[in-house]
Amino acid sequence: MIAVHIQQLFREIFEKEPLLVYSPGRINLIGEHTDYNNGFVMPAAIDKKMMVAIASNDSDQARIYSSDFKEEFAFDVKSFGPKKGHWATYIMGITAQIKQAGYPVRGFDMVFGGDIPVGAGLSSSAALECAAGFAISALFGFNIPPISLVHYAQKAEHVFAGVQCGIMDQFASVMGKKNHVIRLDCRNLSYDYFPLDLGEYQILLIDTQVKHSLADSAYNRRRNECAEVVLIAQQNMPAVKSLRDLRLKDLKAVKPFLDEEVYRRGEYVIEENNRVLEASEALQANDLKKFGKLMYASHDGLSKKYDVSCAELDFLVDFTKPLDYVLGSRMMGGGFGGCTINLVKTSQTETLQTRIAESYLRKFGTSPKFYAVKAENGTGLLKP
Repeated sequence: MIAVHIQQLFREIFEKEPLLVYSPGRINLIGEHTDYNNGFVMPAAIDKKMMVAIASNDSDQARIYSSDFKEEFAFDVKSFGPKKGHWATYIMGITAQIKQAGYPVRGFDMVFGGDIPVGAGLSSSAALECAAGFAISALFGFNIPPISLVHYAQKAEHVFAGVQCGIMDQFASVMGKKNHVIRLDCRNLSYDYFPLDLGEYQILLIDTQVKHSLADSAYNRRRNECAEVVLIAQQNMPAVKSLRDLRLKDLKAVKPFLDEEVYRRGEYVIEENNRVLEASEALQANDLKKFGKLMYASHDGLSKKYDVSCAELDFLVDFTKPLDYVLGSRMMGGGFGGCTINLVKTSQTETLQTRIAESYLRKFGTSPKFYAVKAENGTGLLKP
């Protein structure tokens, strides 16, 4: 168990007893590329975590050891700056935000590690920021409100890591609830929990093991295309601030003024927001079949209207469509690689993995990875 390992490692290195804090990775069941359009997303915290052991050291030094990288790092809590590309940047970033908020951070010792697969799109960096922030707050008795911790972790990513991420990852990591998903309104951060009662089904992630190079440039282009739709719409509808404010009939009214490709971008986002709302109703009614159909529709939109899928992702989703033991499948994340998220009958999971692994290897010459995950509670203290 990762918690036991991190605790023992801390004792060996620093020869004292630590506080133990965990923060989970996250999945997003539906609602992709809607966050920066002020739309809805549906994430959940998962049972793969980042674990932090921490204790004070009566100095101005933060001494950190990474179990995963087997590296040490230290910085002066009174004066430090980003170290781009280094794992310590995430911990320094959250420390800086807590200090900037007026909390008197002092020296501490820390060991961290986790079982969140890096590069699979499960937000290991956000989990580390949230775990470190919660640990610092608990250690020094700051009692930082959860929503403040979410904002500090996001800003740490912006300022120290240089990644202009949305708020979904940090929000899900901190605010997750066992056996529930979160419907988050990215316009005002209001949220509701919906039950995730999967019965004889489970969530299976299938990692393509690829990440195509056009992902970053395509992401920026999609944001610009969405902004173009809003700009055109505002000429007749001044109250429109984002695609969230448009209905499909509003979009059709401005179609003559948009390129066909740009129109499809707006159409996808509006439809995806509607799908998240429908998915909420499906979960409330425990209608997993409907939820699965919405997942397939989401992927279809991402692939054909938003153009952020790739051959590997489309192959994995298409493979599941004829199978009666898979209710739904879609790509998860920014696109051009990463994982698909699937609702699979638990008793057939091994069969699916075997069949997909063989077919995927024949077609792409590499093997995917599989992760079965469950919805779990968000960031918290494991041991007082």
